[in-house]
Amino acid sequence: MTPRIERDVTVSWRHRVLFTQNIFDAENTVLRDTLADDPAGGPRKVLLVLDEALTKARPTLAREIEIYFKTHSDVLNLVCAPFVMEGGERTKNSYFHVSEVHSQVDRYHIDRHSYLICVGGGALLDMVGLAAATAHRGIRHVRIPTTTLSQNDSGVGVKNGINAFGKKNFIGTFAPPFAVINDFQMLATLTARDKRNGYVEAVKVACIRDAEFFDAIETDADALASFEPAAMQRLIHRCAELHMNHITTSGDPFETGSARPLDFGHWAAHKLEQVSEYRLRHGEAVAIGIALDCIYARDCDHLDAAACDRILRLLERLGFSLWSQDLLHETEDGQLVVLEGLEEFREHLGGQLTITLLRAIGEGFEVHEMNTSKVLAAIHELHARNESEGDQKIIPANG
Repeated sequence: MTPRIERDVTVSWRHRVLFTQNIFDAENTVLRDTLADDPAGGPRKVLLVLDEALTKARPTLAREIEIYFKTHSDVLNLVCAPFVMEGGERTKNSYFHVSEVHSQVDRYHIDRHSYLICVGGGALLDMVGLAAATAHRGIRHVRIPTTTLSQNDSGVGVKNGINAFGKKNFIGTFAPPFAVINDFQMLATLTARDKRNGYVEAVKVACIRDAEFFDAIETDADALASFEPAAMQRLIHRCAELHMNHITTSGDPFETGSARPLDFGHWAAHKLEQVSEYRLRHGEAVAIGIALDCIYARDCDHLDAAACDRILRLLERLGFSLWSQDLLHETEDGQLVVLEGLEEFREHLGGQLTITLLRAIGEGFEVHEMNTSKVLAAIHELHARNESEGDQKIIPANG
């Protein structure tokens, strides 16, 4: 027998999501108390990255942040004015932006007992999270998500990454943030399209895990479609809770296996985002991906027709289109490009294709192969549905 030394290594970490309003109001101590929850003495150094789009929507925000830290300078030391960076998917398409954050970490001597805070949408959180996880082999990272999608899904997870080689999140890490703080007031300046964008992840997790939550979304659908704040807050809180439950109880928080139930509807969505050159928002692409996989599951006799119809109708009631011409984009040899998403998904999962489908609302299960002809049939059904219902909700190029 080959000589060896083996030991089991157990790592314990705390993952927390806090909810507040007006986080940078000087009288709000949530951020102060979170960063001061640390045995180290003296003011904690903080480098803060701020989403450029947010500064345009809220021109006084950067100044509000500086006043907040000055008010609490006994425990917090903001090392420089908020570092404004471009958000959106484009910030994930180059490692240059990660290096920009690294250079600021180095310049201001941000160490493993300091804090790197990111205030922004999911794409910026992903990129800055990667920088935090790789500077000094990991520095304390606080996420303050500013979109519906990042507050209920991407921002509460433990994944960071950027795109490379034409593939979404090809470069990345699993690194739990020190804390996530959701400020519902951050959603006030979002466009209707961006407010809606995160709803689909709530529908997704309800479909695979919680039928009662699905019922609640149906009940609130009209209020959500009109962006009623209380309904949005209920959806965000429960969706974030279900995602946290999965991370902490699934037994595979860093996705070492091939099962990714939270990626329900995502194999097609990731490819659609790429094909559309990110004209499609992530949530818009996932809505189409969920519809595609629900029809596929129905046609394979896994999901009954009534449940399939409920899901599709709910997505439409929330304001999503279930069709994009990008589904018909072809390769040079006449094959639909979206089908390449299956192979890319298999590779991203580590070698074995694992797709989550539904047996019922609230009950997901896994398959390891997809029938191409049935996938094509589902695409054509979505096309016919769009044509017959006169759904001309074409996704605009901007806004």
